[in-house]
Amino acid sequence: MRETSSRLLRLLSLLQARREWTGAELAARLDVTTRTLRRDVERLRELGYPVNARLGVGGGYQLGAGAEMPPLLLDDDETLAVAFGLQSGAIGPVIGIAEPALRALTKLRQVMPSRLRIRCDALQVEVVERPQAASAVEASVLAAIASACHGRERLRFDYSARDGAASRREVEPHRLVRADTRWYLVAWDVGRDAWRSFRVDRMTLKTPTGPRFTPRELPDGGATTFVTKGITNAFTQVQARVRLHVPVEQAARRVPAQWGTVEADESDRCVVALRGESLSAIAQWLASFDADFTVLDPPELRDACRRFAEHHRVLAARYGDA
Repeated sequence: MRETSSRLLRLLSLLQARREWTGAELAARLDVTTRTLRRDVERLRELGYPVNARLGVGGGYQLGAGAEMPPLLLDDDETLAVAFGLQSGAIGPVIGIAEPALRALTKLRQVMPSRLRIRCDALQVEVVERPQAASAVEASVLAAIASACHGRERLRFDYSARDGAASRREVEPHRLVRADTRWYLVAWDVGRDAWRSFRVDRMTLKTPTGPRFTPRELPDGGATTFVTKGITNAFTQVQARVRLHVPVEQAARRVPAQWGTVEADESDRCVVALRGESLSAIAQWLASFDADFTVLDPPELRDACRRFAEHHRVLAARYGDA
């Protein structure tokens, strides 16, 4: 009986590891006859595992989806990955998912062998209490959008743009993308006849969903690249070129790719091409760098730097003797 149970577990593990197996392949892996294999498959079905079988040339066995979740066989690394993912999900930018994630993590921990429970407990982290991010979204909203993407159904929603302007949109949804604490939907805007990305926390879904559509080819680079470019463009209101009087290696560590690029100029200098929301913001960043610099372009940046310096000179005079 123990040998049969062990063989059933190995059979289940094989079925979960690959989409489809032939009967001969499974029998060889388990070192049994095809007749014994058929009996083992039937036992798995009695236990609630929907094992599908196709006869004839090209046929085989496949583990299907059932009405309920049967037990899963996970190796050690998979178990820890699921546990860590559940723990991370409990503190992520999704409203309504924390409690279910923690319940699932508790159930998973209860059935872990002691060696894995010790490693799982070592993954516990303390989280600094802070208000929910303004960009957090309801799990039910994400699920509804994901379902529309999968079902290729048009979405209708009210949208609030960055400047507060409201509009009614109808789109063909294609992908959900997460960037830091924000969720974006990449979709084909039917009214504007163009690809657009929408912040999910600014969307108010309307029901029912629209008609089905034929999916389009995503923009070059895919959905994540499209969202990244959109975020960069949204925060690029001004551009500037500055010569920093520091080696290029030192400057490169302080200039993220989304802010700009760095090129060597001389042995101890470099030229930085910067992007920002305003010249004042760039002036503030230059001051924080704590290095000599020369503004190359635009000339207005020099005025912004002078205003920033004068502001702090006044503050220093006001509070210098405090």
